[in-house]
Amino acid sequence: MSNFMAEFLGTLILVWLGDGVVASVALNKSKGKDGGWIVVTLAWGLAVAIPVYIFGAISGAHLNPAVTIGNAAAGNFAWNEVPTYLGGQMLGAIAGATLVWLTYLPHWKETEDKATKLGVFCTAPAIRDTKANFLTEFLATGLLVFGLIGLGQAEMVAGISALAVGLLIVVIGLSLGGPTGYAINPARDLGPRIAHAILPIAGKGDSDWGYAWIPVVAPILGGIVGALLGTSLF
Repeated sequence: MSNFMAEFLGTLILVWLGDGVVASVALNKSKGKDGGWIVVTLAWGLAVAIPVYIFGAISGAHLNPAVTIGNAAAGNFAWNEVPTYLGGQMLGAIAGATLVWLTYLPHWKETEDKATKLGVFCTAPAIRDTKANFLTEFLATGLLVFGLIGLGQAEMVAGISALAVGLLIVVIGLSLGGPTGYAINPARDLGPRIAHAILPIAGKGDSDWGYAWIPVVAPILGGIVGALLGTSLF
């Protein structure tokens, strides 16, 4: 399997399961309705860990442009591979979001609130403040990439490393996710936002493009800083 296909399928699974849990707790008449933040953060951690287990040995399972670009900037990854990885991640995210739409197909028309439907696909701030929202995503993604580099050099029992990555995602969501919904991954936010814009979702509103640059730019910059710091220390 190629690196492109591994990143495509891995990000597809990540978004399908991750956005899927948001749909489960948010959309009307879902059996998971009102499951709460802990359910969302736990499922998102597992949604990352599972494709890392499956595809880690093939592509390294970046599944996140901030990880790919951050590691390239720190000299841990070849720049000429970056377009292949980003292409797989973005297309996988769009495909995964499309599968979420299909999985919950009868529930969109049962949910009147347009913001709730958009929130299944992409993030939005609890308090809209450009500087604060940018800082939150920057810091959270910096910690993510720093943590991934630290976990990568730690000695672990075989098979535990992917679980540790999932736990890192869980704790970031629980501790730092409240202000913005913790995108911490440009593909995870932009890909599904594009899907929301182009899919015939019943009763949808706009895709909030005015905010969309923050969960793209802030995670990339935070990932670069996190990778540089982690590489310099470990």
